Amino acid sequence: MGTTTDFAKRWFTVRGWKPFAFQKQVWTAVKQGQSGLLHASTGAGKTYAVWFGALNRFARASSPAETSRKRKPVAEPLTVLWITPMRALAADTASALEAPLQDLQIPWTVGLRTGDTSSSERARQSRRLPTTLITTPESLTLMLARADAQTALSSLRMVVVDEWHELLGNKRGVQLQLALARLRRWHPDLIVWGVSATLGNQAHAEQVLIPNGGGISVQGQSKKELRIDTLLPPAIERFPWAGHIGLKMLPQVVSELESSASSLVFTNTRAQSEIWYQALLEARPDWAGLIALHHSSLSRDTRDWVERALKDGQLKAVVCTSSLDLGVDFLPVERVLQIGSAKGVARLMQRAGRSGHAPGRASRVTMVPTHSLELIEAAAAQDAVAARRIEPRLSPVKPLDVLVQHLVSIALGGGFVPDELYEEVRGAWAYRDLNQAEWAWALAFVRHGGLSLTAYPDYRRVEPDEHGVWRVPDARLARRHRMSIGTIVSDATVQLKFWSKGGGGKQLGSVEEGFIARLKPGDGFLFAGRLLELVRVENMTAYVKRSTVKKAAVPRWNGGRMPLSNELAQALVARFSAAAQGHYDGPEMQAMRPLLQVQQHWSGLPSEDRLLAEALKSREGWHLFLFPFAGRQVHLGLASLLAWRASQRQPLTFSIAVNDYGLELLSATPVDWAEQLDAALFNPADLLKDVLASLNAGELALRRFREIARIAGLVFAGYPGAPKSTRQVQASSGLFFEVFKQYDAGNLLLAQAGEEVLREELDIRRLEQTLERINRMKLDLHQIKRPTPLGFPLLVERMRESMSSEKLADRIRRMVSDLEKTADTGKTR
Repeated sequence: MGTTTDFAKRWFTVRGWKPFAFQKQVWTAVKQGQSGLLHASTGAGKTYAVWFGALNRFARASSPAETSRKRKPVAEPLTVLWITPMRALAADTASALEAPLQDLQIPWTVGLRTGDTSSSERARQSRRLPTTLITTPESLTLMLARADAQTALSSLRMVVVDEWHELLGNKRGVQLQLALARLRRWHPDLIVWGVSATLGNQAHAEQVLIPNGGGISVQGQSKKELRIDTLLPPAIERFPWAGHIGLKMLPQVVSELESSASSLVFTNTRAQSEIWYQALLEARPDWAGLIALHHSSLSRDTRDWVERALKDGQLKAVVCTSSLDLGVDFLPVERVLQIGSAKGVARLMQRAGRSGHAPGRASRVTMVPTHSLELIEAAAAQDAVAARRIEPRLSPVKPLDVLVQHLVSIALGGGFVPDELYEEVRGAWAYRDLNQAEWAWALAFVRHGGLSLTAYPDYRRVEPDEHGVWRVPDARLARRHRMSIGTIVSDATVQLKFWSKGGGGKQLGSVEEGFIARLKPGDGFLFAGRLLELVRVENMTAYVKRSTVKKAAVPRWNGGRMPLSNELAQALVARFSAAAQGHYDGPEMQAMRPLLQVQQHWSGLPSEDRLLAEALKSREGWHLFLFPFAGRQVHLGLASLLAWRASQRQPLTFSIAVNDYGLELLSATPVDWAEQLDAALFNPADLLKDVLASLNAGELALRRFREIARIAGLVFAGYPGAPKSTRQVQASSGLFFEVFKQYDAGNLLLAQAGEEVLREELDIRRLEQTLERINRMKLDLHQIKRPTPLGFPLLVERMRESMSSEKLADRIRRMVSDLEKTADTGKTR
């Protein structure tokens, strides 16, 4: 029988390792039955801190009699659930957990249960679960929806939530909170540990994971050495604009990759990764087979191959997206390149940690700007990382769509008694304030669809039996629900396969339905690093063949525009403010001096206590450029709010453009911005009412409601092999939205849609904080004669909406040429 740190000491000693103090602290806490949150740098040894805690407390070594048998000893029953946010991490985690078991002769088994698990393996697990099961929140909920769930999980003693920061702030995390509440009810002494590398609010993270208190927070080893540098472009564009993709930096990137044995090249979007991978191959054809592409829309086989080749040191570089952000252990990787701004401190640190992924090894990330202003972001990111100003992540509060789904799942998993389940649900942090009226609404909704759907059998999903236990009586509805469990809602995707006359062509991955809908047979596009030609579309599958077309489209997936985080924005403004005082510290700021001097001469530079504003009269009309540095989501709400409030004073119509730094309002009729920009325009009072009045809030709420309707089970996305199209799903959601508005205005899912628009689409809290901050600042308004380096990208952003990419590029070239000539003459306005 193992004793405290017995297994750990034995295994570490054989490898010549010395445990860190934080690892010993976790081992001791688990031995004492404590739950907790472990926060430590990527590659610092978090996994073995928690894993050996479990082994030391619950495992035993095989006896000599057992080991002398020819057959393996019977494995211990399910003891540990290991929750991972990504299926891609599961296999890598399993390898790490299995390593000590054979060496120490521990009769434990490790298994995987994710969306990628084969039906034969699922059947095997149905007969006997492994001692440690690595799974996702969705697969855990599916287990809880089994009628024998309580029996199957009766031997469970510990739950580990890996990469907790990835789940904490979204509905997947809420789904997990509800699952943990059920497991705690069955096992009051259940030990729960969260593991994370990048959290800016550890106290909240611990409270959400262990809502009843009693947990401890363990801080890992001292700061891991993190080296951050920037590739400087050969020339600085004084009038930058987003959309370059950074390919002008291709020669420098190639040179950097040449100097390292193995590198990861992170991009922020899947489209960007496709473009960069193709560009690298064209620049270095001899690297074919030595560089690879990895993003979540590629086939599982392709991603598995890339991950194995990286681990084995066979690849020189992999161009990737957030699909490789987390946890996968690639020891051969020496460095990371980040194409474009990471937009957040935590994201940059997470990606940097993919290099030097071992205790004691330094991590290195090199930032590659895609336009000039990202050089200042790079300098600001270094400041924020050095100060460890990491973004906080907050749990959603009372998402009723997730609760409704959970009720049906639990009704399938043996049924529930409402009063008992109410107390259990309130044990999840997100629902700690759930009141009886909301609970009664949720019960009515799963029983008969609420006020407006009572007549339809498909929405009578749960019924109480003669004993008062609520169950799912309809096998068809039960099957549909199991297929719909989860909170990840994305646009419908079309599978890509090579065309084969006999069928059965190789699968390449998937793209969003909206992209394929814009193509016709014969059109070319870029995917998985290949030039492809569309042959035909059939049953949500696009058949393709290799193409030689010179002009190819690139799939655009949703989710590509990440807003600038508050922490990075503050560091960015601090850098501008220092430049205004003549301080250009570091190579990035030195390189930016020519641009910043033009900005200062023609207008001014932003600072912490002054709000930079620029008024311009052009042939298009009267422009206002405003630079609050609050991120594009907040700027969208702010621009709409200011436009609406200004139009209440005089009849005005505005065109709007936003980016992460600021916003542009353009009116075809005269506006005296010096008079308009007063305290009342920025007043936080009546914010909610004015924002809703200023936006097409109904359309925004409808878009949110589509997701809510699918999570809540109102809309079924179809069976395997026969999925519904996006248009069908959207039409169904829209119909429910209108029915509820007309006949069930008090439906809480409608209210949730409105709340999510304000919280997530517009970030209403940050908008309110921005207005409060603006009111404390002094307005620094400049009447300018031409666009400045900060204002020019906003002009481009607006023109992009109405011009083709070719016409836009030609127009921009002419504008930049004129502005550069003016800047060279030294004109100050």
